[in-house]
Amino acid sequence: MAKFTTAAGSHTVLVITGDITQMEVDGIVNAANTDLVLGSGVAGAVRTRGGPTIQVECDRIGPIPLGEAAVTGAGELTARYVIHAAGMRLGGSVSEQSLKETTRSSLLRADELRIKSLAFPAIGTGVGGFPLKRCAEIMVDTVIDHFEKGVGSLEKVYFVLYDNDVYSIFNDYLTSVTSLNYQNKGQIST
Repeated sequence: MAKFTTAAGSHTVLVITGDITQMEVDGIVNAANTDLVLGSGVAGAVRTRGGPTIQVECDRIGPIPLGEAAVTGAGELTARYVIHAAGMRLGGSVSEQSLKETTRSSLLRADELRIKSLAFPAIGTGVGGFPLKRCAEIMVDTVIDHFEKGVGSLEKVYFVLYDNDVYSIFNDYLTSVTSLNYQNKGQIST
């Protein structure tokens, strides 16, 4: 866990293992394609556990540009919103640029909704084929950068990861970057 103090207040980033569709947060992020077709992986779990209304809403919204994020209700999920992060085209793969842009877009949608808590999966590391370590670096850095800007409503961001190996990669990176920033700036504690 890392805590950040910025001009906008206190922020927390947590890395946990679990099922993102069962998180009791304001919003969850779905690793989506630009067509907003809820296929497999996180999207499949969102479709299965959230019910058909989420795909119906996606059909009305999509397609969206690569790197963007769109919002739907959460159907039968505990969360209030699903933010669909379009890190790849249908049948394609995720790039560093699309991952960074879609993470940033998801944070902006969360702020537009004025939500306080948001849960991310490891976007693009399943069907999208993106390397886990690099995913952790890009996503954690983008969230920290967002918090350091001191704007928006978000107070807590979770990285909800499906197994202990993925958890270790994200947690190790978060610990290393926050320790370095704490030493350099005195603003972040772990």
